[in-house]
Amino acid sequence: MTFAGKVWKLLVGVKDALVLLFMLLFFGGLWALMSAHPKVGSGQRGALFLQLDGPVVEQPAQPTAAQVFGGGNAPRQYRLRDVVQALRAAAKDGRVPAVVLNLDIFAGGGQTALAEVGAALDEVRKAGKPVLAYASAYDDDSYQLAAHASEVWLNPLGGVAITGPGGTELFYKGLMDKLGITANVYRVGTYKAAVEPFIRNDMSPEAKQALQGVYGAMWENWQQDVKKARPKADVAGYVADPNGRIAAAGGDLAQAALKSGLVDHLGDWTAFGKRVAQIAGVRDDDVPGSFRKIDYGPWAAANPVDDDGAQIGIVTVAGDIVDGNAGPGTAGAETIVRALDKALANRDLKALVLRVDSPGGSVLASERIRQAVLAAKAKGLPVVVSMGNLAASGGYWVSTAGDKIYAEPSTITGSIGVFAILPSFQGTLAKLGIGADGVKTTPLSGEPDLLRGPSPEVGKFIQTGIDSTYRRFLVLVGAARHMSPEQVDKIAQGHIWDGGTAHQLGLVDAFGTLDDAIHEAARRAKLDPATAKAVWLEKKPGFADRLVASFARGDRDDDAQGGGDAFARIAGRPKLLLARAMAEADRLLAGPTIQARCLECPVDGSTARQAPPPSSGFTLWLLKLVG
Repeated sequence: MTFAGKVWKLLVGVKDALVLLFMLLFFGGLWALMSAHPKVGSGQRGALFLQLDGPVVEQPAQPTAAQVFGGGNAPRQYRLRDVVQALRAAAKDGRVPAVVLNLDIFAGGGQTALAEVGAALDEVRKAGKPVLAYASAYDDDSYQLAAHASEVWLNPLGGVAITGPGGTELFYKGLMDKLGITANVYRVGTYKAAVEPFIRNDMSPEAKQALQGVYGAMWENWQQDVKKARPKADVAGYVADPNGRIAAAGGDLAQAALKSGLVDHLGDWTAFGKRVAQIAGVRDDDVPGSFRKIDYGPWAAANPVDDDGAQIGIVTVAGDIVDGNAGPGTAGAETIVRALDKALANRDLKALVLRVDSPGGSVLASERIRQAVLAAKAKGLPVVVSMGNLAASGGYWVSTAGDKIYAEPSTITGSIGVFAILPSFQGTLAKLGIGADGVKTTPLSGEPDLLRGPSPEVGKFIQTGIDSTYRRFLVLVGAARHMSPEQVDKIAQGHIWDGGTAHQLGLVDAFGTLDDAIHEAARRAKLDPATAKAVWLEKKPGFADRLVASFARGDRDDDAQGGGDAFARIAGRPKLLLARAMAEADRLLAGPTIQARCLECPVDGSTARQAPPPSSGFTLWLLKLVG
């Protein structure tokens, strides 16, 4: 074959490949658009079926193409406001005679978020519609939701394992000493325990004191929520002596839970399905336990929050606060500011609600978001803050822009402190027999020197920046809360607080949900709270994002049973702990950025399961050494 013929054949092959790729993208996109907003038929009737096989979060992360198409893990997440809206719609819709919760592999969501879902379940029951919950095993989070059901079902081979908040954290000082790694720490705050894993082998008394108070409040709030929803359940007695209750039930975990009033019925999925079918009808006579149902996905898409003509904008700060742009689930400062600026330019907004569910992060990014909110405030828009599960450190920094702050008793906030951490490897080089030397033209040349250790000059330079930033933090909080910096300092120092204590200290103004914050924003804007509508100021997913998300949803089997014995989730916690610890180490050691971040804050099940894989060379190297 001539050279020209070979070239022609190559071009034809390229053309055919491009045509095939275009056709795949076209039909894939067409299918995605058709399935991205599935409808519920007007004649369809059945129980609203929520198989919560992932965590409830403030803002779900967008699954990546690599996760969906590359064999990776694309965990499903449920947006809190979508779940609440779906339940409220079900309460009012005659096509839905009941709500069914499958909590077999529920991944949690934090007490504040789950309390909101529980309140929505209560609305369904007040509308005269039963709520039925099923699981092979219940833990703290899944039982907090199940307690709001009118019927709680448990597999006869399962059990209820309520552990309460608390647990063990990892500390790396001994390992770092063996590896010759020095953690150069710069911080302000007696209670700023984020750096302790790198400078200690145990928790400081101050950190224990702070966590004990927060965990105690969390446990009390959990018990109150469950007791209010299910007053006849002897949760306190069961938790105080689980082994005694189990022994009294002949060693049967499920019977112990039944006799303690924690559950109403014992039965497998088929028996549960037959019970639901008595209320919602049988879907397929040939399938035992089959019942008529409306899946959550299509229902949520068909019943979105109505934001037409909305005059209240909701700015979401969820996840780590980072510089630059970021996808959903991470608070990228530029992404948030751009969405806010666009909404102010194109919408007739009268007020803002700042919804915060974040442990903080970059100080510069936190200030960037705060300044953008203040710019809107300067135009005459009142700003009300609504705190979710967590609004600590940088999350509190951005909250100082509000005119009024709402939180819940179970909200974790405070952590007003600043730190930076730099690893250096002079000890490692010495162990390996490697030297490091050079010349300088100024005291800061080549600094921070991670090979020989930061010099005293650069150490003083960084600590001065930390001190200055902390003073700035105190001034911001003082101005927002009508306190002097000295008064703020007494309740700051990196101390974390539960929402109830934070309210007593003056860090928040009132207890309330997001709805309460929206109503307050409406009142301040002289709008009718009963009719005022809100719109979420978020970047809308593009075509590629919707395509990937649709494929991710397509992999789900709504009838699949996850299950597991009563100890399966407990046994998996060490793995989650290690994954989260490595992810936190990666974040901290990635650079010398001054951070207002709360690593010591208690995390919910969703956060633990979202821990990203380590990306820095150091953390990967460390993993190889220890594993």
